[in-house]
Amino acid sequence: MVSLLGALLVFMMFVQGGNSMIFSLGATDAERRMLINSTGRKWELTFTTLVTFGGAAFAAFPLFYSTSFGGAYWLWMLILLTFVVQAVSYEFQHKKGNLLGARPFQFCLQLNGILGPLLIGGAVATFFEGSNFIVAKNNLVDSQLPALDSQLQITPVISSWANASHGLDALLCPWVWVLGFAVVFLTRILGILYFMNNVEDENIRSRGSVRLVGQAVPFLILFVPYLIHLLLKEGYAYDPATGIISMEPMKYLHNLMALWPLALLLVIGIVLVLYGIAVEIFGRKRNNIGIWPAGIGTVLTVLVLLLLAGWNDTAFYPSTADLQSSLTIQNASSSEFTLSTMAYVSLLIPFVLAYIAYCWRAMDRKKITSQEMADAHHSY
Repeated sequence: MVSLLGALLVFMMFVQGGNSMIFSLGATDAERRMLINSTGRKWELTFTTLVTFGGAAFAAFPLFYSTSFGGAYWLWMLILLTFVVQAVSYEFQHKKGNLLGARPFQFCLQLNGILGPLLIGGAVATFFEGSNFIVAKNNLVDSQLPALDSQLQITPVISSWANASHGLDALLCPWVWVLGFAVVFLTRILGILYFMNNVEDENIRSRGSVRLVGQAVPFLILFVPYLIHLLLKEGYAYDPATGIISMEPMKYLHNLMALWPLALLLVIGIVLVLYGIAVEIFGRKRNNIGIWPAGIGTVLTVLVLLLLAGWNDTAFYPSTADLQSSLTIQNASSSEFTLSTMAYVSLLIPFVLAYIAYCWRAMDRKKITSQEMADAHHSY
């Protein structure tokens, strides 16, 4: 469930990717307003998916939540700040009494479109490259011993960051930047594909097909080396019998070989992403449906990567400060009652997805046009 939410979040970040392209695809104020209103219909879904991902992570893996969200809080606060800036920028750029004008808020949308995917992609990379934290569960037991001073309040600290950077040290790893920028270019690709499908404007669509090439090339240059690096690098293996965590050569490649359905889904996902791009660039009769195969491919690819991080006895949140502090599904999970409750709640997912699909279709039934921007009473 958590991995699926993470995969859906990466897909939904086409909103951020599209916002980063508003000045590249929109040559006039009217065109930029069409682009902003196109993503403006979906930004709440992206933000809701991010919050739901955090909530599901807290319920299923509270130790991971407290370690990552509590320890690496500078990284997560930056991510949250970019999304808050996005919400403010949508709502206030054309409000009456806005003395700054629309352009500063549009630049803020563009900034969110770059920093949001970059930081989230970097956070995902830490599942494979490791983070600098220490877990000491004995503190929970020690805190229950009688205190010498009855007035002394003891608050157990189970996990702590090993330095004062609180998550920003992840940016020192070059592979974190590689995956982070790969996610940036992927979201820009998805944003262009969504605009071509959702905005009824030939100038924007013609520019989109050209810009698509400029985003697909660096995405492949970044993603393919990272995928090769991931499959060949040492991974964090977990022995369920002893609880010992050790380094295993080519661990993630071994995971793919052991879990062959995931390998099949990974290939299908990558092929769908490439097909969604190619059908818009090379298709003779452009029908602007590339967002759907590329979107489904993105969800499948990210889902497989996240599952590889934790399945097959693998530490999904490894520690570079103390190898034995690495978090696994076994040692970071919530109680059986909580997990059982979440299992029952998960039965509602098909109904939620059906409702989202219904709302999506209702919002996109009519394409964005310049005439609508002139006549609409409420538009961003």
